Amino acid sequence: MAQVRSSIADNFSITRGGPLHLLAARLGLAGDERRLVLRRALVVILIAWLPLLLLSLAHGLAWGRQIKIPFIRDFAINVRLLIAAPILILAESRIDRRWHTLVVEFLKSGLVGEKELPSFEAVIERTSRWRDGVLPEVFLALVAFFPSVFIVKTELLMSGFSNWHTLGTGGVSAAGWWFNLVSTPIFRFLLLRWILRMFLWTSFLWSVSRIKLFLVATHTDLAAGLGFLSEGQKAFSPIVFAGGAVIAAQVGNAIAYQGQSLSSLKFPMIAYGVLAVIFLVAPLLVVAPVLLQVKRRALLEYGAQVTIHNQLFDQKWVQQKEPAGETLLGNPDASSLADLGSSFTVVRQMGLVPIDKPTLIALAISAALPMLPVVLYATPTDELIRAILKMLG
Repeated sequence: MAQVRSSIADNFSITRGGPLHLLAARLGLAGDERRLVLRRALVVILIAWLPLLLLSLAHGLAWGRQIKIPFIRDFAINVRLLIAAPILILAESRIDRRWHTLVVEFLKSGLVGEKELPSFEAVIERTSRWRDGVLPEVFLALVAFFPSVFIVKTELLMSGFSNWHTLGTGGVSAAGWWFNLVSTPIFRFLLLRWILRMFLWTSFLWSVSRIKLFLVATHTDLAAGLGFLSEGQKAFSPIVFAGGAVIAAQVGNAIAYQGQSLSSLKFPMIAYGVLAVIFLVAPLLVVAPVLLQVKRRALLEYGAQVTIHNQLFDQKWVQQKEPAGETLLGNPDASSLADLGSSFTVVRQMGLVPIDKPTLIALAISAALPMLPVVLYATPTDELIRAILKMLG
């Protein structure tokens, strides 16, 4: 089968579009070059984190013992704005390149043929129009900013403790206002934009799965040829890590300043890991109905062929009767019987969601890794030593 080419597929992107991307382009910040990506991350730090530091310094809230939680010692805020927020930007180019590779793979692998190419390109163009829409990003901006206007959040896991959010008089500090009205909406917007992009990718997969793809149930990836889609979800490991870092830092605040124990906070950490994996596997569920149809049809078709071949094998080698005429599957000998049996086994083992164990493991590790410093911080040294010696013994 001749490989189909498409200039529209070659230019596919989910991140390079929308009002914010156009603004970044005008400011000379758009692009996948490393220096431009780093500049975008630096701009977010300069806008969201640096003013908090300067304003805290101006009011004597940056460090010292006059308050329980000065700005420099606030794990939750510093991790959120210095680690998680930049990661949400730095991961863009890597994930977008992976999505582009997967789209092109539909053509390279022959899943989309010449007749289906117009429909495939129509799906790409529709996805690009949604990506470039003004309303989605405006809506995300409003959702990100709305809570900060009507709900003044002065504390983050700091109930009952003096902190840099508030002044000694009880009012909100300048740093606290900046955090509420600027820093928090920026971080929310970055998160919401990834949710929008995941929605666009899910919609793309759903629409493409409705095209007449050349799916083969006996494909050794156990996903009829769609196993490569798992790599797209593995690329989200940095995003999962960023979210885990935010959760871990908030738990660190609760342990360090509120005296809570690690055991009392293990549920949100475990819940985050489970929910993060489920959220990233969910987009692949849209192709499950198609894979179910392919598997059901193949079980019937290959099952019939296996039955016929087994009957001919029995007739020739057990009953010593030569089958009349040629058969579709060749001579009913032991080797062909084994080959057909192997194909039928592959069909039976075929999954309905194109996700593999390495991807699940990578996502789970990315969610758990940020929790490790908190576990080490909250666990007494003697307990760690005993646990290590127990594992070694």
